[in-house]
Amino acid sequence: MKRRYLHVYAQPNLISFMKQQKLLFLAFLNLAIPFITNAQETPESGPVQEGTIRYMVTHNWTKKLNALTYLSKQRKERANYMYGNDAEWSEYTLLHFSPTQTHYLDSEERVNSDDQGYSWRRETFWIRRNFEQNTMHDALTLQGKTYQIQDSIRCQDWKILNDMKEVAGHLCMNASWEDTLKQQKIVAWFALDIPHSGGPERLCGLPGLILEMDVNDGAMIVTANRIEAKKLSKEFDLPKKIKGKKSTELEYQKALYKLIQESIKEEQPYFWLIRY
Repeated sequence: MKRRYLHVYAQPNLISFMKQQKLLFLAFLNLAIPFITNAQETPESGPVQEGTIRYMVTHNWTKKLNALTYLSKQRKERANYMYGNDAEWSEYTLLHFSPTQTHYLDSEERVNSDDQGYSWRRETFWIRRNFEQNTMHDALTLQGKTYQIQDSIRCQDWKILNDMKEVAGHLCMNASWEDTLKQQKIVAWFALDIPHSGGPERLCGLPGLILEMDVNDGAMIVTANRIEAKKLSKEFDLPKKIKGKKSTELEYQKALYKLIQESIKEEQPYFWLIRY
């Protein structure tokens, strides 16, 4: 079987990559100038360059299951019946960003004050990118084991589309990418007036900050619902104590590939053991 995990991410030369981003952004900006007047900025402050974004993350269990081609029709129908109107649940995440860095993590704030949600699944998790140094440092849990992934930045090989819509007061354009390992089709919406390579989860590499992502037509939707422009201080500091096995991106992808193949063999949803 072909080992697709070797080709999940593209790693272009950073200098040429940034030049390409700049050219793409200028082209999109020229196209969108008539629509950007309502963006969240003031004459005094200019475009948002640093601050914190709160994302609403909505999960749909039945759509996650239906997207898995290796599960039987009967299994999916049974799940649809069992979950019914309780298929969705939501949580908040945060993205701290500056012109050169991003730090993405789960938020302690609950969507509903009385919602216990899936707090029992809270695990070590953060996604860090330093675009100036072209480095990443992520902490991800896979099958109960935490991986500290330290490597050069791997960004997705996006296909830029031409649709536009407003997200959190910013005009956005969409792009798509398919993760063949996880069987996920992702559509991202990036802000035309925030020229930044970052985004939520492990997404990056577009000419504008990613404010929304849709995985498998609603299986998981991550959308910005609050953008706070402010000067950051300690938001990029690492925890004093860091647990987990140090690994490269390739080592993590190999472990992920093995887990998914075992899940396929056992006809079980892989995302019960990892972050979707």
